[in-house]
This record gives sequence, structure tokens and C-alpha cells, in this order.
Amino acid sequence: MTEPRGNGELAELAAEIDEAGARASRTVELGRRGFTIAVFTFVLLICQILPWVGDHAGWRVLAGEGGGIPQLFAATSTGVGILASALALVTRRWWLAWVCAAGGWFASVDGLLAIWSQQSSHAPGSAGGGPGIGLIIAWIAMICLAVQWMRTAFSRS
Repeated sequence: MTEPRGNGELAELAAEIDEAGARASRTVELGRRGFTIAVFTFVLLICQILPWVGDHAGWRVLAGEGGGIPQLFAATSTGVGILASALALVTRRWWLAWVCAAGGWFASVDGLLAIWSQQSSHAPGSAGGGPGIGLIIAWIAMICLAVQWMRTAFSRS
């Protein structure tokens, strides 16, 4: 013979529902935006093998060749655009979406400064002569990532 539901079972069910609600409040739902973010992250990864400063590829600029300002953009775009974005895509944590949004805008400004530094430095022995195609594409991809992460961060109600 089965016993009728008691208060213990209802309390257990209510606790389970509260736990599911708390878990959902810490995550973001990415939907199609997640695929778009993944594509721009992949573009940033590909940009690492394209020329950024003179004939230096992005990964070489990240390693310290090609000047300080492009290296700063290489570090921030790799850290935020590739590593933090991948981590946020996997974990779907809301706070990581905010980190990617704010860091993405910071890296976008770094990218603008990196391009500007390559267009305006004519001192002997300094990098210059114009930005490489990889630097330009990486900057555009970083702006697009920042927009997508900002929209994701603000999408939580």
C-alpha cells in the first residue's frame, strides 16, 4: 500500500526546484549567439598565423616581436578573445560573459592603438610601415566579439 505524499516529499521537491532556479540564474543561454561567438573566436585563432607587424605573424608578436602596443593587443585578444571566450562558451557562466564583454572592449581599444602605432611610427628601428592583414582582421573580430558578449551579458533578465 502506498502512503500519501507527506510534507517531507514536498519540501524535498521545493528544495530541488530552488536549486535548479539558483543554478539557472548563474548561467546565460547562448543560443545562436554562441555559434557566432565561436566563429569569431576561431577567426582570432586563425589571425595568429597571419602577418601583424611587418612579416611577424600574430603568435610572434605575442611572443614579443613587433613592438609593445601590438604585443599588448596580441595578449588581450588572445586572453579575452580566445581563452576567456572558450571558457565562457563551455561553462556558460554569467560572470564570465561580463568578463568577456568588458575585456573585449578593452582589447578593441588596444587593437585600435596597435593599428595606429603601425601607421604612425616612422622612427628609426621601430616597427611600422602599416598594420598587417592579420592585425586588422583580429581587431575587427575582437570588436564583433565584444558586441556579442555585451549583448549576451545584458540578455539576462
